[in-house]
Amino acid sequence: MDDYIKKGTMDFRKANLALFAGAFSTFANLYMTQPVLPTLSKVFHISPTTASLSLSLTTASLAISMLIIGSLSEAWGRKSIMTFSMIAVAILTLLIAFAPNYHMLLILRIIQGIVFAGLPAIAMAYLGEEIDPASLGAAMGLYISGNSIGGLAGRIIMGTVSDFFNWRIGMMTIGIISLLVAIAFYFLLPSSKHFTPEKLAFKPLFKSLLMHLKDPALLSLFGMGFLLMGSFVTMYNYIGFQLLEPPYSLSQTIVGWIFLIYLVGTFSSAWMGGLADHHGRYKILLSGIGLMIGGALLSLVGILFIKILGIAIFTFGFFGGHAIASGWVGRRATHDKAQASSLYLFFYYVGSSIGGTTGGIFWSNFGWIGVISIILIFLLIAVILTSIIHKITSKNVLTQA
Repeated sequence: MDDYIKKGTMDFRKANLALFAGAFSTFANLYMTQPVLPTLSKVFHISPTTASLSLSLTTASLAISMLIIGSLSEAWGRKSIMTFSMIAVAILTLLIAFAPNYHMLLILRIIQGIVFAGLPAIAMAYLGEEIDPASLGAAMGLYISGNSIGGLAGRIIMGTVSDFFNWRIGMMTIGIISLLVAIAFYFLLPSSKHFTPEKLAFKPLFKSLLMHLKDPALLSLFGMGFLLMGSFVTMYNYIGFQLLEPPYSLSQTIVGWIFLIYLVGTFSSAWMGGLADHHGRYKILLSGIGLMIGGALLSLVGILFIKILGIAIFTFGFFGGHAIASGWVGRRATHDKAQASSLYLFFYYVGSSIGGTTGGIFWSNFGWIGVISIILIFLLIAVILTSIIHKITSKNVLTQA
């Protein structure tokens, strides 16, 4: 149809800038506690495992609420829910900065996890509905690149500001920036033209969720999200602990700036998304997983430079793979695309929670080689799922691999 948003138009630029900003805000706030886990452990006199709950509980509540919010957006619309989500997230971050104790911090982070759900799945559905299919891979890649920039900014701001001032000032800084970004988002994002509201009835919504789960290709893509994110969070949750210890003994600020590696994800998500449009999703997704495996193995080398290079290659592969898999969900789903996206992200964030926790057990018992072992297991299963998806979708001309 002629009214789809096409690459090269002003609406395309505005939509991508708005959703890039939305992804930036979401991921800056979501992962802001990750670089200061050791600080939270000292300040509140808690164990590293308990400190990690500030991230795990947030991603868990996000995963669960994603299913509900995605379904509500089918009736209430896309832009209004996304805007509310961004404003509420910013306000909650400012409240967390003043949390009097760790219990209150966790409660606010759980609420924040619920509110986070208002953007990711709906943003993917918006892109699937409004962007011209020929430009969808590039648009999804640009949106995913906002994830990497946001994750990078949140970690660097928290790591650096915490070192110079304290973690509370760091959170206040992120909260104020997020509030400004939310206002820009509202004015930039074009209104939906292809969204048709449905009557809010939970029985049909539940029925359609089950229909998505009965599609083996979609189910495999959901599993892909679980495995890719589980691997990624495991890597980044525990690399900081290793680099703070001998023989590296790096400072908190330097460890925080190592997250500059995220910049390779900004490039790879857009670049590999574009490659997938031209060369097929199967080959490029498999290449992304291969890069993750190679990078994980390189990180076992004791030399710091090679270890960081391995993490960079791993990150490059992850963001590219995630951009392709998430975009593939939107193309595969034939109905209720926001629900399909919600299910993908449900598995994605459950992977974050389970992978991060499981990685901690392996870290405590086997060190860094244990962390890499669980990551490699996840990624080898991901290779199998990629082959299954390819076999199914290659029979369907609407979802060419």
